[in-house]
Amino acid sequence: MNAALAGPFLEARRAESLGPALFLAVAVHVVLAITLTFGVRWQSRAPEVISVELWQPPPPPAPVVQPEPPKPVPVPEAKPEPRIEKPDIAIKVPPKPKPKPEAKPKPVAKLVAKPVPPKPDDRLAQQQLREELAREQQLLAAERERQAMKDQLARDAASARFKAIATWVDKVRAKIRGNIVLPPDLKGNPEALFLVTQLPTGEVLQARLVISSGHTAYDEAVLRAILKSSPLPKPDSPGVFERELKLTFRPMD
Repeated sequence: MNAALAGPFLEARRAESLGPALFLAVAVHVVLAITLTFGVRWQSRAPEVISVELWQPPPPPAPVVQPEPPKPVPVPEAKPEPRIEKPDIAIKVPPKPKPKPEAKPKPVAKLVAKPVPPKPDDRLAQQQLREELAREQQLLAAERERQAMKDQLARDAASARFKAIATWVDKVRAKIRGNIVLPPDLKGNPEALFLVTQLPTGEVLQARLVISSGHTAYDEAVLRAILKSSPLPKPDSPGVFERELKLTFRPMD
C-alpha cells in the first residue's frame, strides 16, 4: 500500500522539480550565448596604440679644466765681462803700403785683313753669273715690250670697233630720223631712248621704249619711224654687228 502510494508521489515530485531545472538550463544557455557574442566583438576591435616617450635626463656638464699658469722662464744672470789690462809697452803699427800704380795696357795692333785676290775659277763663275743676269733682264724687257704691244693693239682694236659702231649707229639713226613726223604741239628738245632688236640683215624684230621723252605723241612718232625704216643699214664690217642697239632721239638733232 505504501509502495503503491509512494510511486505517484515520487512522479509528482519529479515533475515539479523538472520545470525549474529546464528553466535554469535555458537561462544558462542564453547567458553563455550573450557572453560569447560580446566576447567576439570585443576581440575584433583594433587594439589601441599607446605611444610612450622615453625621457632621458641630460648629461652632466663637463668639468671646466683651468689652464695652468705658465712657469716663469729662468733668466740667465749676466756675467761680468773680464777686464783686459792693457800692457804698458806701446805696439808700433806698421804703415800701410802705398798702392802701386796700375800698369797701362799696351796698345794692341789692329790686324787688317788683306783682300784675297779671286782665283781664276771664281772669276769665271762670276762672269757667267753676270751674263745670266743680263740675259734674264733682256728677256724680261722683251716680255714687257710684247705685253705693251698687245695692250696697245687691244686698245687700238677697241677704239676702232667703237668708231665703227658709232659710224654704223649714226647711219641707222639718220635713216630713222628721216621717217619721223614731228607732232605740231611739240615744245623743247625732249629725249627718248629706244631698244631696237634686229637681224644681221637689218630687219627690225622689235622696238621698245626704254625712257620716255615725256611727250607721248613724239614717242609714238619715233616708234613708227623705227618700224618704217626696216631694214636698217648694215655696218661696214660684219664683225661689229650687234643684235640690240640703244638709240636716242631728240627733235632738234
